[in-house]
Amino acid sequence: MTLGWFLLLVTMQRQKLWQTINALGYELACAVHPSAQTGRNVFIGVGTVIMANTAINPGTKIGENVIINTGATVDHDCVLKDYVHISPGAHLAGNVKIGESTHIGIGASVIQGVKIDKGVIIGAGAALVNNIPDNVTAVGVPAKMIKKHGDLT
Repeated sequence: MTLGWFLLLVTMQRQKLWQTINALGYELACAVHPSAQTGRNVFIGVGTVIMANTAINPGTKIGENVIINTGATVDHDCVLKDYVHISPGAHLAGNVKIGESTHIGIGASVIQGVKIDKGVIIGAGAALVNNIPDNVTAVGVPAKMIKKHGDLT
């Protein structure tokens, strides 16, 4: 099994578990590490985990069950939909939009205003300078789409 397929399976399992928890009437709290820094007017959805040494700047909207891992930065006015995973050391410039169930790999960077659709996998260390459509894997500098995969949602 490739890493890409593994990430797709993990995301699908997170979604199923989240839907089961919600159907049972439970609501998970947000977990924000004390060293994380969040700006004004940041919305954080339920079940989201924000790890150590992250920075989330003003006007950002984070969906439900999102993971923002250690040392990641999310600049102003970004939108992260439900089930997004931002890996350690990834950096999003301002006004980046990320669709549901997308995984941003460790150390990846996304320039200002880029839109990444749902079900996308961005490889480690990638540099995104263009919009990325649904259900693809993109890698490299600059990032290029290398494969299309099934719909996660």
